[in-house]
Amino acid sequence: MKTLKLRVKDKHAKQLMTLSNAVNFVWNYVNELSFKHLQRTGKFFSAYDLAIYTKGSGEFLNLHSQTIQAISETHAKSRKQFKKAKLNWRTNNPKARRKSLGWIPFKKSAIKNVKTKLSGKKCLKSTIQLSLTKGHKLTIELWDSYNLALYTINTCTLVQDARGRWYACVTIKEPAETRCGDRNVGIDLGCKESATTSNGCKLSIKQTHKWAAKLGVAQRVRNKNRVKAIHAKVKNTRQDLIHKFTHGLVKNNALIVVGKLNSKLFTSTKLAKSVYDAGWFEIKRQLGYKCKYAGCYYIEVNERYTTQTCSCCGSRCNSPKGRAGLGIREWMCVTCNTVHDRDVNAAKNILAVGLDRLAVEIPVL
Repeated sequence: MKTLKLRVKDKHAKQLMTLSNAVNFVWNYVNELSFKHLQRTGKFFSAYDLAIYTKGSGEFLNLHSQTIQAISETHAKSRKQFKKAKLNWRTNNPKARRKSLGWIPFKKSAIKNVKTKLSGKKCLKSTIQLSLTKGHKLTIELWDSYNLALYTINTCTLVQDARGRWYACVTIKEPAETRCGDRNVGIDLGCKESATTSNGCKLSIKQTHKWAAKLGVAQRVRNKNRVKAIHAKVKNTRQDLIHKFTHGLVKNNALIVVGKLNSKLFTSTKLAKSVYDAGWFEIKRQLGYKCKYAGCYYIEVNERYTTQTCSCCGSRCNSPKGRAGLGIREWMCVTCNTVHDRDVNAAKNILAVGLDRLAVEIPVL
């Protein structure tokens, strides 16, 4: 299962907000009903039990019956996941202290028709027709960068971001097949460079630092719209850089080995801002699912002593060690006289550790 995220045209925002209010009403009703039932009986309502109490409400709320079922299923799943008797209240009131972002789920039976047309030379525009109640349909136009006509759509969820823009998150069963390469690569994660490969390629993000001054100005003058726009710019740019980097790795390699880092050890130090900006979790997340679809082997290994060990001879005599050695980016091994880039050397050692693990666990590749 794969999810595609497509931008919805702004002209649908007012109509989608109306439907989002109806979704919030169902969520709050289900949330309160489930909590009172727990107080009386000591048992939780399942999604099947909640469907009995919400049956027939779609005609009054202008929502498809499968949409209401999806709300109940999501509520039951979230309550179990977070182990809470009662979940947060959902509201779109601008005066509320905690405003909920819009959310409208649709199942496969509510998706009636999908049309794609070419606008200009490369831009695709798709139209999705979604059922609400009997005789009522919702037709939304999307900026399509995937060509939905090539896929079999399973579900469609309309979501809103902090700036009020709407997106369609479409899940597909048959993602386009991609093939991996035939090389091996090791990746060292860091703060100065978010990721460094064993063949010398580096990913540098630094978006939070780049926009820090402008963000500070917008926060001091309390320009909320500008603050949201800057945060969105930082997030989208970071995602774009990581997507391009991971796509190239999966396309050219059959084995990707990444050093296992515990980011929680760094988020309580002075390096916290750099760690959050580096996007380690997102890099590993994208590599995980992209390798799965492309048939590439992806593993994480313990990176202990990979920075201190010479990748050529294995010596640790004069390598940079501890916090005092963080500023040393290049060093020469006195044993074999090899000059090393700190991060590239670590990536080579990480790849070596991964290959040793494969030799032990998988005798035949």
